[in-house]
Amino acid sequence: MNPVRSSTQSPSRRGETAVPARRPGVASLVLLASIVVSFLAASSAPTPLYATYARMWDFSPITTTVVFGVYAIAVLLALLVLGRLSDHVGRRPVLLAALAVQTAAMVVLTTADGVGALLAGRVLQGVSTGGALGALGAAMVDVDRGRGTVANAAAPGIGTGTGALLSGLLVQYAPAPTHLVYLLLVGVFLLQGVAVALMPETVSRRPGARAAVVPEFTVPAGLRGPVLAAAPILFAVWALAGFYGSLGPALARQLSGSSSVVLGALGFFLLAVVGSLTTVVLGRTAPRTVMLVGITMLVVAGTGTLVAVDQSSTVGFFSSTAVAGIGFGAGFQGGMRTVVPLVAEHERAGVLSAVYVVCYLGMSLPAVIAGVLVVHGGGLAATTRDYSWFVVALAVMTLVALLRLKAPAAAGCQDTPG
Repeated sequence: MNPVRSSTQSPSRRGETAVPARRPGVASLVLLASIVVSFLAASSAPTPLYATYARMWDFSPITTTVVFGVYAIAVLLALLVLGRLSDHVGRRPVLLAALAVQTAAMVVLTTADGVGALLAGRVLQGVSTGGALGALGAAMVDVDRGRGTVANAAAPGIGTGTGALLSGLLVQYAPAPTHLVYLLLVGVFLLQGVAVALMPETVSRRPGARAAVVPEFTVPAGLRGPVLAAAPILFAVWALAGFYGSLGPALARQLSGSSSVVLGALGFFLLAVVGSLTTVVLGRTAPRTVMLVGITMLVVAGTGTLVAVDQSSTVGFFSSTAVAGIGFGAGFQGGMRTVVPLVAEHERAGVLSAVYVVCYLGMSLPAVIAGVLVVHGGGLAATTRDYSWFVVALAVMTLVALLRLKAPAAAGCQDTPG
């Protein structure tokens, strides 16, 4: 394992700018986690609105999954281009720029009058989120290695779930359903921007910013085994998120026979929040054990979903979703904790970006393919069955990769604090 570079080293030897004397503390960690929550809440806020948009602008499930997938692809591209930038220019400048772009995205979505504007808003959201995730994840670990690692795993689920449910409640019960949630988020981002401007920087600046924006998909040699072991389950759990974020509301309404927007958003909320609670409960469990829990729960959830769809059972669907949430939380946390604590300080943002690339490929590609299958294949129920089998297969692949992971790497992961 590469040693962590001390932030107290003299910066003059490398032309770095010293970190301010005022050190970040718990308040900074809470702020950084809150930005992850708000960014991911913004990403899921349109989910309950897709049915409304489809009625307003007359589009099919393919368009729904494309709109969802465009966001994930924009995140992925921003991660590749901007993921390592904060290692060189500092975390704060990257976060302030991301908050500004996220605010602009909310304005575009608030004023959207067609699919084109909806796509533009989602692209801006993706660029902002992708540009910030590497910096946010690295900064949380900078502040507190143990708590920051857990926060990296817990915060995205909290944000994703609360964004979907809050949006659903506003759409169902509040005025201006296609505007209000975005305007509320604008206010949140403005407040967070002020807080980031006042927050101490967490790293030293160093040369190489121009080279850092050249896309580079590399993982240090010592981390390739753990990354390859974690990749299938990270892909699987975010594929689940992609399904629940794009087609999940339609499936919930079809199984229940209800047109409730809140019921449609409940599956996504349940998946994400149960996932986050799982990361807290398993925070001090060895990463290898956490991964095994995630694998088991994904297989159980996939089987349960198959039964629920065959029986047209709403209770079965939501029960399977809760189990899938355990699999999501355990799988994501286990994958993150298998990799993140082994990363040297100067490599954190880059490696975290590579991990998130796997996640967002999982979120985007299967969901878009599923949208095509809903329209041109066997319909929503049949597509859900195929998707469930796909997630189960990835869970089994993870088990094989985990069993083949070399003992020294695994042991190193098990020593990680929760």
